Amino acid sequence: MNDFKTVKESQVVISELMLPSHSNFNGKIHGGYILSLLDQIAFACASKHSGKYCVTASVDTVDFLKPIEIGELVTMRASVNFVGHSSMVIGIRVEAENIQTGQRKHCNSSYFTMVAKDQEGKSVNVPGLILQSENEIRRFAKSIKRKDMKKKRSKEFHETDFSSHEYHDILEEYKVQIRKNS
Repeated sequence: MNDFKTVKESQVVISELMLPSHSNFNGKIHGGYILSLLDQIAFACASKHSGKYCVTASVDTVDFLKPIEIGELVTMRASVNFVGHSSMVIGIRVEAENIQTGQRKHCNSSYFTMVAKDQEGKSVNVPGLILQSENEIRRFAKSIKRKDMKKKRSKEFHETDFSSHEYHDILEEYKVQIRKNS
């Protein structure tokens, strides 16, 4: 295994024409179908970087920005944005193109945390990352920030008392009715 790899060495690009069978009841491409494709490309990118079988540890962010239409060509670009000991953050950009007009739109940005595993299912070390551009450095730094924010959010969530008496006044600001059963 190489000790370090460039971001470019592990990049993966896939394109797929969106069919009526991929649509939801509103005639747009179903978000679940896009999530399935995102998981596949994250696996491919992480496995390409690590040279190992990889599993999805978490889906940190999935921002659906614009709907995807039947007949559009969807292109997903995946890159390793961050590496830890056995984990990798895979950043994925999704664009849809109207193949008749050539008009493109950014539809989704996602961040998947993938973990490299050996044949026994134990986590294994992955190669480091060679950063060669300001954009790659920015993506790595943003991944560190996202990771730190996730830790803080998790810690706060576990330390907060969510009993109803603590939140009763706050809940009244929202569209909710409280009806306690006796």
